[in-house]
Amino acid sequence: MTTPHSVDHDLIRAATQVAAARSRGDNHTVAAAARDRDGRIITAMNAYHFTGGPCAELVVIGAAAAQGAYDLVTMVAVGDRGRGVIPPCGRCRQMMLDYFPDLRVIVGAGGRPRAVPVAELLPESYRWQDHQEHDDQQQHDGRTTTP
Repeated sequence: MTTPHSVDHDLIRAATQVAAARSRGDNHTVAAAARDRDGRIITAMNAYHFTGGPCAELVVIGAAAAQGAYDLVTMVAVGDRGRGVIPPCGRCRQMMLDYFPDLRVIVGAGGRPRAVPVAELLPESYRWQDHQEHDDQQQHDGRTTTP
């Protein structure tokens, strides 16, 4: 495991403020904040739905893209009602790794946040990009892959 990076407390505060101000019942209970390479902070809320609505981390990725922020460097999720920093679920971890392999994710309960590389949250992980390059090369060479 690598040494944790310094924690972006401004990012935690931004997510905490959004969670406190925008939480609406059971539909919006988690806020996420991400910082891009230029220092911009993008925030978003989850959209809970029994069919599997998106987590706040996924919404912040989309919101960042809508604002032209394609190089996120740090992300955090914060629960409403004072729950503090919460770790990303498995689906979010996988998408973070695929979209931003160098991303740092702030985790840590009990008031002890730390920033860790997203790859550490998914040891021995499957990386979609690794398999796409392999498939593209096989198609380029005239070979096909079987499912």
